[in-house]
Amino acid sequence: MNVWDLIVMQPMINVLIIMTHYLANNFGLAIIALTIIINVALMPLSLKQMHSTLAMQELQPKLLELQKKYGKDRQAMAQEQMRLYKEAGMNPAGCMLPMLIQMPIWVALYQSIMLALAVSPEGLLNLARYLYSWPVVYAMLPLGRDFLGLDLAMPNLTLALLVGATMWMQQKMSTPPPLDPKAAAQSQMMMWMMPLMFGFLALSFPSGLSLYWVASSVVRIAMQYKVSGWGGLKPTPKPAAASKKYLKLNTGNEKPAAEDGKADITVDASGKTEKPGKLMKYLPWRDRQKK
Repeated sequence: MNVWDLIVMQPMINVLIIMTHYLANNFGLAIIALTIIINVALMPLSLKQMHSTLAMQELQPKLLELQKKYGKDRQAMAQEQMRLYKEAGMNPAGCMLPMLIQMPIWVALYQSIMLALAVSPEGLLNLARYLYSWPVVYAMLPLGRDFLGLDLAMPNLTLALLVGATMWMQQKMSTPPPLDPKAAAQSQMMMWMMPLMFGFLALSFPSGLSLYWVASSVVRIAMQYKVSGWGGLKPTPKPAAASKKYLKLNTGNEKPAAEDGKADITVDASGKTEKPGKLMKYLPWRDRQKK
């Protein structure tokens, strides 16, 4: 057994089996519980990543200005970008480093679920390599596959759709509308490509893995809401239409009409302007003094 299996895989598989024992022999509940526990344990890293991503998004207008100004001078562009990051007190690597630290844990959880769902004799023999010699562990095998009427060892269309929907929702919350039209098209493509890809993969993998993906996305949606609210899910407010202004010219020689007080701005012969409370459309054939 290699170091990865000994330090990461073996403890996680046995914890998953023991949690199943204490959660009414329900492997589905154990998957959800362990996913939540791992997400909570990694919450400081996840929140740091989300805050760094949000700070990077807030700098986008200034970064676009730098691109327009130093577009052909890459060295000056890089220097100005680093100066901007330093002034903002952020590190560009802050978006990637927490994710890189979390990836091995997510891979281990994925592999643990796949191994624990083994139902064939070959799968059980492979699983036996990772088990501790505890009676409670061996007493649980083989693990129950039923969860809310679903067979966790078989793909499920409903869970596959939930995988795509929750992943899209999480990405939409964390991705505001880009200011650059080219970046907007690329961002829109990525926002749909990842959920569709994972939803398609969920149709080929056991639904126990889909349950893990859905539970993880729901927890991360809650964390993203804590950082940025609904983010990109909020509808973009439409700009209010500018109200039209009408000008009324009053030379002082014409008789006041009933509607004279309805103009936005009234200009008399001396150049003095007034702004009555009522509105009136300016009509040249009615309001101009004929000479």
